[in-house]
Amino acid sequence: MKIAFLCQSYPPMISGAAIVVQRLAEGLAQRGHNVLVMAASERGPAYTSNPPSGRGAGGEGETRSCLKIARLQSIKNPFRVGQRAVLFPRAAVQRELQNFAPEIVHAHDPVSVGLAGILAARQLRIPAVLTIHQLPWFVTAYLPKFLGAPVERALWAYARWLNQQVQAAITPSKTIAEIVRAHGAGRPFAISNGVDLERFTPLPASPHESDHLLKKYSLTPPIILHAGRLDADKKADLVLRAAARVPQAQLLVVGDGTQRPALEKLAAQLNLKATFTGYVREELPALFRLAQVFVTASEVEIQSSVAMEAAASGVPVVAVRASSMAEFVQEGVTGYLVPPRDVNALAARLMELLNNPQLAHNMGRAARQFAEMHSTERTVEAHEALYLQLTVHSK
Repeated sequence: MKIAFLCQSYPPMISGAAIVVQRLAEGLAQRGHNVLVMAASERGPAYTSNPPSGRGAGGEGETRSCLKIARLQSIKNPFRVGQRAVLFPRAAVQRELQNFAPEIVHAHDPVSVGLAGILAARQLRIPAVLTIHQLPWFVTAYLPKFLGAPVERALWAYARWLNQQVQAAITPSKTIAEIVRAHGAGRPFAISNGVDLERFTPLPASPHESDHLLKKYSLTPPIILHAGRLDADKKADLVLRAAARVPQAQLLVVGDGTQRPALEKLAAQLNLKATFTGYVREELPALFRLAQVFVTASEVEIQSSVAMEAAASGVPVVAVRASSMAEFVQEGVTGYLVPPRDVNALAARLMELLNNPQLAHNMGRAARQFAEMHSTERTVEAHEALYLQLTVHSK
């Protein structure tokens, strides 16, 4: 099957959606499908590449030829650190799709590149799929309160229109699927984004892995880990305030964003032992393994990739009971859920896990077992089955 993915960012640019698309594209290429990914160029100018994606049925060379990345001309995204945006992508997307002749188009971006792909698919009379990575109120979280309600109504109206342009929609959680249905924006399939269980594992890559990283980042256990985008909607400031009430621990903050300078200043004001690494790629699994507990205060998660990576690494998760988190953190089993914006509750649960290593170990083991139900292989197979169903019906 020939499958085209359209997204705003793709590695080496880091975002939750980018990692999801990469795993899908490489997984499907390994299964023998021809895959095209269109995304913003991390360099600026447009270019194409055929990156390696592991071994397929016919060996690595065959798998490499099954995956093509078309980078579209881009500009710096002023709202996201390390991200770029594509302006007016419709002509370039149309040209790439006509040349590739896909049997199905899968958009992971509701505007710009993704929208251009959906509209092109209609012209080419091929089925289109949309994965929902954000809800309207994730966007309105950045706006003044007086603008929030009217903008949210407009975005839901747009979502309903967009749903009419595709043959299927996907969301990674049942909770979000129900919210979308309740707003009349379609009946999306719930398919987990999955997690790379081979990359994120409790087993260290080498006997000296932890010693090396502790020295490199000047860390002293016990370690509380927060990973992800450091923008206002993620509420990392609440994590810092909670960690400051756990004096025996050091906070490790992995990621970057517009709020990083303010967060570093806040850490100093709180006299908090905190290390900010910026974005890391290769060392990320090992940094998860260093932690005794993972924490997030975000209320805007469709399916928290970093929480799933923590679980796969055998690390208990402390999160807030909001959006879809109750689906992915089993209360009292794989971690804890606390009320949104409750710093005291966050701190209490962090303290409880750090003061009870056996409890943390048991929760971490249960978290790994839970993550194993969300393997990349299952996610790829579920997408493949949906694509086959849609392409058969379109003929």
